Formats: sequence, C-alpha cells, structure tokens
Amino acid sequence: QVQLVESGGGLVQPGGSLSLSCAASGDIFGIHAMGWGRQAPGKQRELVASITTDGSRTYADSVKGRFTISRDNIRNIVYLRVNSLKPEDTAVYYCNAQGQYYNSHSKLETFDSWGQGTEVTVFS
Repeated sequence: QVQLVESGGGLVQPGGSLSLSCAASGDIFGIHAMGWGRQAPGKQRELVASITTDGSRTYADSVKGRFTISRDNIRNIVYLRVNSLKPEDTAVYYCNAQGQYYNSHSKLETFDSWGQGTEVTVFS
C-alpha cells in the first residue's frame, strides 16, 4: 500500500503564509499526479491544487494566485505554499496521490490515496 503523511499546518493570521508538505511512501512504482484537497467544517472536500509528473499544474479558482504547488519526483514529496491566507481558507488540508504500486504479490496496481490531513486555521 501507499502511505501519505502531511505536515506544516498551523494557526496563522489573515494575510499570513504557510508551507505544507506531504511525503508518499510504500512500494511505489510511479506517481502520475499529486495534489492537495481541503475540507472546511460542514463542507465537502474540494481539490485545490494538483501537479503531474511533467509539472503541469491546476488550481481551484478560489486559490489561484495565492497557492503554489510543487513536487519532488525523486523523493515523492509534494509541497503547497499558501500565501495571503483568508479566514475562508480554514480547513483540514489533505494530500492526494495517484499512481501505481507493487501489491503483496509483486503485481502492479493503481492507487488513489489520501493522507490523514493537516489543519490550517486562519484567525483574526
């Protein structure tokens, strides 16, 4: 299986910044896409940023110009730099990865995994 572990959340005032990171581990063959989603209290999870192996990036309209996603393809780490934070950015941020891994029978299987989340709170 593939495990994802996020870090970097915390408390920040409006206008502040944070850097989130997420490391993928396991018997990974390759990761096609990595991304970040978030879930605010009482709302559904939304994907806010994603990046493919060749560096193609997509962002939700609500974060364009403020969030920057990047990745280390060698170490299977994805980063999210969040700037100009607003109270509405308060949420649990989850890392996502999609790719292939070797199962217990050494056969390739696809995966689409989420981490446990890291909390970001923007307060005045």
